[in-house]
This record gives sequence, structure tokens and C-alpha cells, in this order.
Amino acid sequence: MSDMLNSALPGAGFAGFVTVNEAGLRGMITLRGDLSSPVLAGVLKDAMGLDMPAQRRVTQAGTAFAAWMSPDELLLMLPYDQAGAMAQKLAGALAGEFATVANVSDARAVFTLQGAAVFDALAKICPVDFSDFAEGDIRRTRAAQVAAALWVSGADQVTLVCFRSVAQYMFDLLCAAAAPGSEPALYA
Repeated sequence: MSDMLNSALPGAGFAGFVTVNEAGLRGMITLRGDLSSPVLAGVLKDAMGLDMPAQRRVTQAGTAFAAWMSPDELLLMLPYDQAGAMAQKLAGALAGEFATVANVSDARAVFTLQGAAVFDALAKICPVDFSDFAEGDIRRTRAAQVAAALWVSGADQVTLVCFRSVAQYMFDLLCAAAAPGSEPALYA
């Protein structure tokens, strides 16, 4: 991991009918392997205090999160300055197992969307049925033409993760979707 000094769009924010903020640097580790393996679950618990998440769910322990991304992939989120050491710790603990660990912190951008109509804004750009999207749920999808992961991270709050290379495009897209006067009545 390089020594990043700034996140993709430091301090970027927009206040519309939904508030959009670039969330700053986040530590992120991709862990791939057999998610049903008791060894992998034990390493995750021992190293980070995290339980294995169920399909399309996120578990939390303090400032660390484990997000189910696919049948063989987790996205682990933790403070940025801890990601490098944690990736090494996980790789060492999983030596000999059919698993891979990669620190992807510098390849991602994170946005937080907050407001009662957060799903209305996202429904304009994401092909997701938000009617039963609850706190702790995560989905991989597209926001317009960009790959993204959406996580209901709190009450009326969604965290969006995308590639850092499209951060400005994503921010502009989210701002347009949340612009005053563009509120759809999808879930009213």
C-alpha cells in the first residue's frame, strides 16, 4: 500500500434532498476463499473480532466490518492506517489455506449518503429493489455505468464503495441524483 495523503475527493460534499459526502480514506481488504471454511471463519474472528457475514450482509466489531461480496469473497473494512498490517496478519494466518488476501484500500473511494429519501436518490441510478433493503444489507450493483457496492450503514444512511478512478464521476452522479427539485415519489 502506498502512503496516500488524501482520499479521492477530500472533503467533497453536497446537500440536496439527500446529503452526499466523500467519506475519506478507509482501509479495505479483499479476502477470497471458501466462506464456509471453519478455518477462515476462525481467522476472521481471531484477527479482527468479526463473525462471518451471511449472504448479502455486513458484520461489525468496533471499527471493523466484514461485508459479504460473493460466495467466495469478503470486503473487510477497517481504519486506513491498520489495513496493511491486518492484510499481512490475515495472509500469514491463512498460509496453506485456499485463500487470497489483498489490500485494496488505495483502489477504492467511499461515499456516504444520508437522508430520509436516500433510496429515492439511489433508485434513479441503481437497478436495485430498495423496498426491503435494511440496515446491515449490502449489494453489488451499478450506479449508472459504474460498478458499486451499496451498504445500508445506518438509519437513513447508505455507504457506497466504487473504484477510485471513477470517484469524480460517481460524486457528480450522486449529486445530480440528490439535487433539490429532482425528488421522485417512488417510495412515498
